[in-house]
Amino acid sequence: MNDRVYPAAKPTTNGTTTTAAAAAANPTFPANKAQLYNAARPAYRPQPPPKRGHRRGCCCSCCLWTTLLILILLLLAAIAGAVFYVLYRPHRPSFAVNSLHLSKFNLTDTSLTSNFNFSIIARNPNKKIIFDYDPIAVKIFSGDVDIGDGTFAGFTHGRKNVTTLRTVVSSSNNPLADVSRLRSSLRSKTLAVKIQLETKVKLKLGKIETKKLKIRVTCDGIRISIPTGKTATAATTTNVKCKVDPRIKIIKWTV
Repeated sequence: MNDRVYPAAKPTTNGTTTTAAAAAANPTFPANKAQLYNAARPAYRPQPPPKRGHRRGCCCSCCLWTTLLILILLLLAAIAGAVFYVLYRPHRPSFAVNSLHLSKFNLTDTSLTSNFNFSIIARNPNKKIIFDYDPIAVKIFSGDVDIGDGTFAGFTHGRKNVTTLRTVVSSSNNPLADVSRLRSSLRSKTLAVKIQLETKVKLKLGKIETKKLKIRVTCDGIRISIPTGKTATAATTTNVKCKVDPRIKIIKWTV
């Protein structure tokens, strides 16, 4: 028998199978926006979170050590202060008005002439501390009006020592800006006065010397009669109290 050979079927040129295969092999251009975006977009790779734990740990450690150092310094300062107090038992010097006499007080419309004889007692209650004073400036006020100026010479105030200082506080034709206020306070023929002393003092503890510290001494609550003739009048100073204040300068402010 003779075998028949059947020819293979020709592929259809317009069939859907051929068209789909050709389109997959050779895509049509220009491509749409979605194809271009997807082709240029890099593959997504998740990034690890930034490492901040190490930096925060360094900041916390630095703050902790700084706080600890400050606390240690404060503790050492407190211990040093306690040792100093136990060894030296420091006390402020004290002052008291011994006498105040007014021998002249002449008030005109523009100026004032006055003359005070003033003495004050300075006490050093310390057994181991010496006070070394610079010259002391003295001012006498009536209200806010300066009615006399004077000075004490500088001196060394020994341990457990009492020293009496004397000076003349005066004003010679001193121009006044507010005469009316001072004149109104003279209606009762008495004058309310306040005494103010300012100086610098240095402490000596054996061979140790401190820096000079500015102090102000204020003695308030004094009344004195205006003299009518040549006889001086005396103020009553029994109940007068004097306050000692250190004047500490911080930048531009004085405490």
